[in-house]
Amino acid sequence: MKVFFYVQHLLGIGHLKRAATLAQALRAGGFEVTLASGGEPVAGIPVLQLPPAKSDASFKTLYDEHGRPVDEAWKKRRTGVLLEAFEKAKPDGLLIELFPFGRRQMRFELLPLLEAAKERRPRPLVVCSVRDLLQPNAAREDEALERFERYFDRLLVHGDPTVARFERSFGNAAALGERLHYTGYVVEEMPTGDAGKDEVLVSAGGGAVGQRLLQTATEARPLTSLRNSVWRILAGPNAKDMEGLRSEGVIVERAREDFTVRLRNCLLSVSQAGYNTVMETLQARARAVLVPYAAGAESEQTLRAKLLAARGLVEVVEESALGAASLAAAIERAAAAPRPPPGAIDLDGARRSVELLREWLA
Repeated sequence: MKVFFYVQHLLGIGHLKRAATLAQALRAGGFEVTLASGGEPVAGIPVLQLPPAKSDASFKTLYDEHGRPVDEAWKKRRTGVLLEAFEKAKPDGLLIELFPFGRRQMRFELLPLLEAAKERRPRPLVVCSVRDLLQPNAAREDEALERFERYFDRLLVHGDPTVARFERSFGNAAALGERLHYTGYVVEEMPTGDAGKDEVLVSAGGGAVGQRLLQTATEARPLTSLRNSVWRILAGPNAKDMEGLRSEGVIVERAREDFTVRLRNCLLSVSQAGYNTVMETLQARARAVLVPYAAGAESEQTLRAKLLAARGLVEVVEESALGAASLAAAIERAAAAPRPPPGAIDLDGARRSVELLREWLA
């Protein structure tokens, strides 16, 4: 069975990473997958690369591969590349990440893609893939629901309904009825190893918006009981100033392929609260302090972090309250707490997604 999977990351790389995890699970399950990515290339993730687009933190302006605002000619060119790739793939299923519940700025190419799928014979199954929580926008819920009704057959919500039900961030969820399916959270299988034992691990995902967290962590270090441990800061591929983070006992790197191994073995993790990092942290059963990204009215990371903190699984410092003293206090609380118990939330989302798609396509 063939699946064409569209994903667009604009600022961080979380959307692409989750999609790549799903694509890997699908391939392992016997599917032939074309993962079409519209964001900037990321090393180590095999994709069918579309002409890349990115955004600033406001998500209001799209920029092309040369850093220029996209124009109609660019949109037409990229739409053509996408449609050609779709026709060549001849998929049994079309999987679209986030749209129509987000990525509205990509409708210039997604609506033609969905029309092409609708007209194709035999018509492919059309499925939307979303994380547990959306960025709420009540004014556009009717538009999203109308587009879902017009083009989509099923909705995969990659979350655990005992943590967050879809209606928490999409008020019209009841209208989706039995087409909505929770899969559990999507996370890669965690390798084993001894790397990173007894370190404090500080990370900020891709690093595009995490500089303040990384700097504050270095300032909080001497205020904690873990000040004599090795602190490893993973600044991410998009971080700007790394030299300013270096000091005795602090290792600063861009990224590591063994991040999840180190997460499993660390004394404590300090990170932002993006979907992938949080799920890897819970899978590793690491003691953790989360600092959710909240600029530009973003609320998704904050809500998820608070829901998990209410279960006693993490400590949270809101971005507005972030300082050396507040972060150090949260680190002390987390260090004194037990590790999260195994099975605290459903992390079987990749396997369950494959199972559902196989059932629907059979």
